[in-house]
Amino acid sequence: MAFPGSRYARLIWRHLPILLAGVLSGYIVGTNKTEIRRVIQDVDYSQLNSTESALPVRAAIVALVRNSDLFGLRLAMRQIEDRFNSRYNYPYIFVNDVPFTEEFKQGVSDLTKAHIEFGTLDHDSWKVPEWIDLERYDQVKRTAKYPHGEKDSYRKMCRFQSGYLHRHPLLSDLEYYWRIEPDVEYFCDIDYDPFMFMKQNGLKYGWNIAMPEFMDTIRTLWNTTQQFIAENPKYLAKNNLKEWLVDDSGDYNGCHFWSNFEIVDLSFYRSPAYQAYFDYLDRAGGFFYERWGDAPVHSIAAALFLNASQVHYFDDIGYFHPQVYTCPAGSKQRGRCVCDPDQSIVQNGFCNVRFRNTKHQILYPDSPTAAYTGPVLHALPQVASE
Repeated sequence: MAFPGSRYARLIWRHLPILLAGVLSGYIVGTNKTEIRRVIQDVDYSQLNSTESALPVRAAIVALVRNSDLFGLRLAMRQIEDRFNSRYNYPYIFVNDVPFTEEFKQGVSDLTKAHIEFGTLDHDSWKVPEWIDLERYDQVKRTAKYPHGEKDSYRKMCRFQSGYLHRHPLLSDLEYYWRIEPDVEYFCDIDYDPFMFMKQNGLKYGWNIAMPEFMDTIRTLWNTTQQFIAENPKYLAKNNLKEWLVDDSGDYNGCHFWSNFEIVDLSFYRSPAYQAYFDYLDRAGGFFYERWGDAPVHSIAAALFLNASQVHYFDDIGYFHPQVYTCPAGSKQRGRCVCDPDQSIVQNGFCNVRFRNTKHQILYPDSPTAAYTGPVLHALPQVASE
């Protein structure tokens, strides 16, 4: 850089560092330390929406992915960055059962200014446990008639997502995580911080698609859950959402949140209730003898161990996971979403409507009307959630 032309300008430029140091020193000496602390504590986090601001929540966008998922993950990241994260720069954390290639690392790094962490899984979190009867397990894989029924890796993935992802060392300092997967799409500009929204409102679990599960994959999950509750009644939340889970006979109706989109306060997964529940399920062997998915495990736990007010439906976030998507009403004509709500069947699906009405009844027991009184689609297609 060339110095300015005048003699006075050159003089000021030469002594500028000394002048700035003096001004800064005077400010520090003259400022009351208590006042500094008060100003810091009174920060309005709702205003922290630029990349220059400190992140108001210890949170990250997280995915369990393989090297072969690079293209699909790049598609998802492009959506997340364009719709949300380019304004916030929340970090990404990607974990894999094998080391990531340099091609993968470069491919995802090209799409964001945010920090990215890459991790691998330890042996205990990605294995068939020693208490599983391998002959019985092999028989199950040979005869299973449901999606992914023959896959060893799929069951390991479900077990990992259920009980180990939140315990990975790279997540140890996080308050919240937002789970993403390859090939998903986001249809709406997200002009607020969902992490901060969760924190300010005391929310523990956020979702936006609810569907019925393949019942053949979870034949004994509800009975095992009932046994756990009978032995540990202290873990049931007072205003829980059990009624969302069961039919008139008290059996599990299969409703679950699709965990490929979930925003979670990780203190929930780290809680004694959830950890004890996962350990109980793990010992029962259903992740392998059947094909218990992390989606129904997370959903049942959230419905039983959290109060209804702590579970939130992100109905304003349009989202696509291969084969199914959700789209806010009116998005064809107006607003910040571009999608067709007429093609989005899940909003009026049985599980979605039952959740809204169950939560409404719990929060407003004297209300004469339900949250939703329109038509309900009872015959939604069964689609693998992961």
